[in-house]
Amino acid sequence: MRSINIANEKKRDARVSYEAHRPKSNIEHVLKDGSQRRTVKILKTTLDQSVASLEKKYGNMDDIALAIIESDPEVNPEITGMIIDSTKKLYISEDNDILYGVDLYDISRAPDGSEKDRQYSTRQPANINAELPVRCTGKRIPKDKAIRMFVFSRKYQIKHVNGLTYDFLYDMAKSLDKDRSLMFVGGGPKGTDPLVFSEGGTTFRAFLEGRVKGEQYCLILHLTQLELKEVTL
Repeated sequence: MRSINIANEKKRDARVSYEAHRPKSNIEHVLKDGSQRRTVKILKTTLDQSVASLEKKYGNMDDIALAIIESDPEVNPEITGMIIDSTKKLYISEDNDILYGVDLYDISRAPDGSEKDRQYSTRQPANINAELPVRCTGKRIPKDKAIRMFVFSRKYQIKHVNGLTYDFLYDMAKSLDKDRSLMFVGGGPKGTDPLVFSEGGTTFRAFLEGRVKGEQYCLILHLTQLELKEVTL
């Protein structure tokens, strides 16, 4: 069970669960023999057959083309098409040597491609289940306005884990449903930081939506990275 530490507008917090609901298609894809399909990773080529290696060995592209016609150096029949069970990410130098000490940078570039600034890349820690809870800021946006302001790329359902957290989340959902609005939520001391769900993961701005039907509720956390703005001519 994945957990999130969330605080309401009264600054009362609780650890509850969240999960994604992905709609399942009624269409089932199978192979010609009726067996279930499966996703596999297939080895396309190795460094020895890469374009850079072939250029070092044969020279220009015309020479490479002739070599391909004569001996197919871009293909290793013993390993090309082999199914790969697992992979690991490695950093290599321009000479294809494995690097063991790597400094990563975040680089800002100008429109012409020139480098403007560089800083050490830092892995942001996850903040959704930290000591400081994710806070409901009280800032609300009408639903019909929010869908024209943001592109929501992901959503999670917030769920209670016991009777007390049911009441806690139900009240939040009821308030938002009555107001027909989304509430901005954020991390950090002031509740203004974007949400990070895993260490070094993507940052998201988040909005909470509530729906209520009788004693049932649905609390949805909508995530976005893109804000829509009007174009002025």
